[in-house]
Amino acid sequence: MTTSGPLLYARSRAVPRTLAALVATAALAVWAAHGLDAYLDPDRRVPVVALAPLAAAAVIGMSLYTASDELDRTAVRPWWRRRLLHLLALTALAAALLPWAVLGHTSSFGPPAMIRNTLGCVGLTAASAVLLGARLSWLPVFGYVSAVYVGAAGLRGNSVPVWAWLVQPAGQWDAWLVALVAFAAGGVLYLRRGARAEEARD
Repeated sequence: MTTSGPLLYARSRAVPRTLAALVATAALAVWAAHGLDAYLDPDRRVPVVALAPLAAAAVIGMSLYTASDELDRTAVRPWWRRRLLHLLALTALAAALLPWAVLGHTSSFGPPAMIRNTLGCVGLTAASAVLLGARLSWLPVFGYVSAVYVGAAGLRGNSVPVWAWLVQPAGQWDAWLVALVAFAAGGVLYLRRGARAEEARD
């Protein structure tokens, strides 16, 4: 009886399907990285290190949807604890699975860069869920990742690691700081407000 609440919460957020989607995303990332022959040139990992976290964050963002916004706001027990567990558990799973795509020779675009990008993308997605709703939470992050991936190639300067943290080597600490701030800010915003209410679909 004590597990009925968490189970109902997980089902209402489609957590089982989200878990399956994250596993599939990681498997696809492993396949894509293998196809790029990244062992020949570590820079070939950049598309996987940038796009796999985007896909995982989009999957997590969709799970933040709630069909019972009024119930959430009027619940006797605060929902932020469940939101925290929900967000952290899925983020931890993504951060544990995705690095398998870039294992092998140590490189600047290996597991640390994948974990950093996963944290940053999830934080941006969580903030977008609050502002736009869970169903559209992937859209601003997709636009940002696409712009950075296309526009940051070959650019140099002190500000590049800040706005283009997604495509920076793992040892770039400015990029880590931005990603961690994005994750913390987006996470806190989601914990406090939850995803924006959306009209139910038939």
